[in-house]
Amino acid sequence: MAFAQAQTRQDSLSQINITPLVDVMLVMLVIFMIAAPVFSRPIPLDIGRGGTPPENPPAPLELRIAASGELFLGGRPMPMSALPSVFSAELERAGGQPLILSIDANGDADYQTVARVLAAAQNAGLANIRFE
Repeated sequence: MAFAQAQTRQDSLSQINITPLVDVMLVMLVIFMIAAPVFSRPIPLDIGRGGTPPENPPAPLELRIAASGELFLGGRPMPMSALPSVFSAELERAGGQPLILSIDANGDADYQTVARVLAAAQNAGLANIRFE
């Protein structure tokens, strides 16, 4: 009898049920197929064309964004609300020549602050923006 019991133990091998694993993988596949187009939105970027640079280009506007969210334009403190009017005035003073906005953002600066500065620059008509 002991021999018969040993045979039944060998016949009943444990097997992994892979049905739940396949179900979870299919659900994840559907989620990624739906979410992938949402994350791949294009960002409009105008690289510009080459050409001869202007003879006497205006000095770039230097904007520093501190970690605390304070803005400094040319070393002077500047409130966020005044940026659009300052950008428009500087663009008019450039007289049609391309004006460069040089942004020096602290690594700990809030992304929302940087995004608001970029939006203000774009709304004012500044097209040449560089990060330092």
